[in-house]
Amino acid sequence: MALQCGIVGLPNVGKSTLFNCLSSAKAESANYPFCTIEPNVGTITVPDVRLEKISDLVKPQKIVPTTVEIVDIAGLVKGASKGEGLGNQFLGNIRNTHAIIHVVRCFDNDNITHVDGSIDPVRDREIIDTELQLKDLEAVDARIQKVKKIAEVGDKDAKALYDILVRLKAHLEQGKSVRTAALDSKEANLIKDLNLLTAKPVLYVCNVDEQSVVSGNDHTKNFEASVKDEGASVLYVSAQIESEMIDMDYDDRKMFLDEMGLETSGVDRIIHAAYDLLNYITYFTAGEKEVRAWTITKGMKAPQAAGVIHTDFEKGFIRAEVIAYEDFINYGSEAACRDAGKLRVEGKEYVVADGDLMHFRFNV
Repeated sequence: MALQCGIVGLPNVGKSTLFNCLSSAKAESANYPFCTIEPNVGTITVPDVRLEKISDLVKPQKIVPTTVEIVDIAGLVKGASKGEGLGNQFLGNIRNTHAIIHVVRCFDNDNITHVDGSIDPVRDREIIDTELQLKDLEAVDARIQKVKKIAEVGDKDAKALYDILVRLKAHLEQGKSVRTAALDSKEANLIKDLNLLTAKPVLYVCNVDEQSVVSGNDHTKNFEASVKDEGASVLYVSAQIESEMIDMDYDDRKMFLDEMGLETSGVDRIIHAAYDLLNYITYFTAGEKEVRAWTITKGMKAPQAAGVIHTDFEKGFIRAEVIAYEDFINYGSEAACRDAGKLRVEGKEYVVADGDLMHFRFNV
């Protein structure tokens, strides 16, 4: 279950610099608009100390962490929904991602050009939101025209979809994103195939100067006030600080972070926040050949979790042998957990918990 997040924002807000810090793939970073044209893609590991601790006990031949795919998408400008700048290419690249990491510039620097001539993260967010909303409005309008006649002749499914679409159209016309429309799960499923841009969950990253990375500044305060009703997470990250740490070893990086008053790097915080954005959790499989982290959606039951490994595991599911992460660490091995009664046998209705160590039994 590969999570793909698109990094978006206006030109010259620090997107590509952050991408370079997040990924081993290196995006070109320069002080002019549209430096990034084709989307750069990097696959990065999700830091998880639990995987390391399990591996220390099991001593496997191989360790496989879970990953997040990060896509650095070209900077957007006003009018993109009508094809301005890189327009439709940009919007198409966003459509293919699961979630959005929206970077806004919250630092002053006369040497770095701003496409609109001044620093105003609230305005910058509104520009991007407006373009995405306009594109969604086009898609909703087109679908309304398609289902309207079918709904009028009494088709219940078409009528239900038509009513939702009309509601969404009014919501978008008020300058609001689809993710704030409070759709229930059934309604959200009915419009899922539209893959609306503003329905995607969003994480806001305020790119700040070094002095503002802990407590923020006036720009971040104004920005947070503008998004408080969205319920979205907002992180303060200094792309400059992150770029300085890229080549540091563990000890130097830790000392550097301590000096800055930070517990973890901005990169780690972004990765974890991106992973959490879609309500994902991790379970583990552990053996001499391999210790591996697997990504599933919170609330998933054992057979579906097994299916992430292989579809045959789900089809032929019999039972799951489960050890809680804390128990495995406390007792030190599967055998010790079994002897202590900490290994449980769970059936098809078991809801997998974050950190579970699992072994599946199934029929071929």
